[in-house]
Amino acid sequence: MSPEIVSILLLAVMFAFATWRGVNMGILGFVAAFALGSSMLGMDVKEIWAGFPVDLFVSLLGLTFLFGFAQNNGAIEVLVGACMKVIGRRHQFAPWIFFLLTAALIASGALFAVAIITPLALSFARRNRINQLMMGLLVVHGALAGAFSPISVYGVFINGYLAKQGLPTAPVVLFVIPFVLNVLFALVTWFVLRGRDDPEMAGQAAPTVVTGTSSGAIGTVTRVGRPNRSQTLTLVGLAVMVVLVLIVNLNIGVVCLGIGIVLACISPDEGAQALKRVSWSVLVLITGVLTYIAVLESAGTVEWVSGGIQAIAIPLVAALLLFYLAGFVSALASSLGIIGVVIALAVPFLQQGQVSVAGFVAALAFSATIVDISPFSTNGAMLLANVGESIRDWYYRRMLIYAGLMCLVGPAVGWVVAAVPTWAGMR
Repeated sequence: MSPEIVSILLLAVMFAFATWRGVNMGILGFVAAFALGSSMLGMDVKEIWAGFPVDLFVSLLGLTFLFGFAQNNGAIEVLVGACMKVIGRRHQFAPWIFFLLTAALIASGALFAVAIITPLALSFARRNRINQLMMGLLVVHGALAGAFSPISVYGVFINGYLAKQGLPTAPVVLFVIPFVLNVLFALVTWFVLRGRDDPEMAGQAAPTVVTGTSSGAIGTVTRVGRPNRSQTLTLVGLAVMVVLVLIVNLNIGVVCLGIGIVLACISPDEGAQALKRVSWSVLVLITGVLTYIAVLESAGTVEWVSGGIQAIAIPLVAALLLFYLAGFVSALASSLGIIGVVIALAVPFLQQGQVSVAGFVAALAFSATIVDISPFSTNGAMLLANVGESIRDWYYRRMLIYAGLMCLVGPAVGWVVAAVPTWAGMR
């Protein structure tokens, strides 16, 4: 078989093992890159590892290290408590507070914002008779709304990869389109579910709540006092990071690591604990997949697949098929992984100029992540882990229904809103 076909088969095997057995796809990517490069392409070790994205690794390392301080010392809990004081007893607005908090956290670089906010949001919903399904869905939509900011993990990854490929970047478009679409989906969810009781509210036994401390599994929102020194320094550090990256335009990885070093020097114990919060599994996932993609490019697979895409006479039809592919695969596997693969395969297609790069990438980002409410995704699993056993099956079934709807509707919405207008404007 040709290297192109073998590389595609290896990619399919990687997705299968990542979904079926839960093996980190990045680990599979490193092994597959070495196997393909050394056996079929005649590449030596140095050439194979040349595709490792060093700058992206440093950026993700810095972001997750810095936010490790906020997760461990309760700085995020202070923000949540302050926001809840603002709404007081107007509990009908609480889902939107949690939506905005999750969006703000993930937009600032807190990759696991859903894990941080979900225990808070669902415990608040139980205490105040708010539909827990609606609350959980708004938390996830909040995360997806903020996921593609210029300083988020997703945004850094996509913009960095586009720049490396010589394609134009549009950080504002990439951020705004998924944000607006997720706000609209959240509004529909809120209007449909806000007046409905879930089974637990209808009189079933109270469940066992997953609670914890400010390390990421917080069960209450009662902590609203003045922040201590550690929390204050962390919040100041996060604010400085945003200013230096967005306004001064410094490298996000170096800035985050530098601020993290300052915080670690002030409190060495917190620095050691923050290092444990580094999202090594995510770093391995992204760097491993991109290393394999670099070998794919050497094998000629990208040009081969792109040729098939270009053979479709109508570019927008090809784009729509890619959006649906990304959505369905992402419901079972890593969103970051599938986004990286699809962008790589579409690079020659995009270089033809028949479809706007900004519109295509924004629509792809939305299509690949809107399905992340699936119970097989990290976000969906976090919601299930924080509802009581008495309603878990009920919750699971409705998450499946919602995820199915997103698989069917999401890519089409992204295509219409993002791809069609930008392409039409080019004609």
